Amino acid sequence: MIELGENRYGKSCVRVMRVERESEPHSVQEWNVEVWLRGDFRSCFEDGDNSRILPTDTMKNTVYYLARLSKAEHIEGFATELVTYLLENNLQVEEAGASIAATQWGPLSDGRQMHGSAFIQARNAPDTATVTRRRGEAASVCGGFRDLAILKTANSAFAGFIKDKLTTLQETHDRLLGTVAAGEWKYSLEGVDYKAARHRIMDSLLSTFATHQSQSVQQTLYAMGKAALEAETGIAEIHLSMPNKHCNLVDLSPFGLDNPNRIFVPTDEPHGSIEACVRRAN
Repeated sequence: MIELGENRYGKSCVRVMRVERESEPHSVQEWNVEVWLRGDFRSCFEDGDNSRILPTDTMKNTVYYLARLSKAEHIEGFATELVTYLLENNLQVEEAGASIAATQWGPLSDGRQMHGSAFIQARNAPDTATVTRRRGEAASVCGGFRDLAILKTANSAFAGFIKDKLTTLQETHDRLLGTVAAGEWKYSLEGVDYKAARHRIMDSLLSTFATHQSQSVQQTLYAMGKAALEAETGIAEIHLSMPNKHCNLVDLSPFGLDNPNRIFVPTDEPHGSIEACVRRAN
């Protein structure tokens, strides 16, 4: 016997630019929104009966409609409004979810003045939020980030590892440590000031990365996660992914030059993949 398994459907890559011009500097928010629904959609999949299906085009329009009405100051708040609206207005839906990636824009400064109506991307790494809500239950809210390129040129080592007949890597106590990090945390308390919490979490992550005496990417990842949990009591755990983007020392001896850790080749592939969840102990 064949039957339908777990399923969902929705709309992805809904691009929104929201501008507030009431005061200077103006405010710009750019979002890439994904929404999805779960429920009993068996008749659609198996029989082609669309009577329980909200069109994904309508879901796209819902994003724009709520973006115009919303007073949310952060992506966690808007995602919560979005899933709540979809549940309240679609009784056939058992669960609604939304995921938002926010591009960061800040006022442009030319060195002489800050321009109130001109903007520059503050950083390439988007803030992220994912909210899911089942009917009759509270929303599950996660914050995060992705594509955060960070690099340190000191206080990074890697030694004492297993060596076998296939090991060619040399121990080092002075290497570059680079990564393009991603992270996600789940809020465990209601009524959290998401904007302030995000600032505390990100500040702790970046400060720890910069100052940690690293013996490995793994050790630095754990130190960063631990610092985030200590800085923000409103989260119970944080998942971090920190691929090791290698910078290989160039051999300049054929040209009669030394290379005291000055010239490197940055490489993307292959790279080490390191990720872990750091959580509060029960």
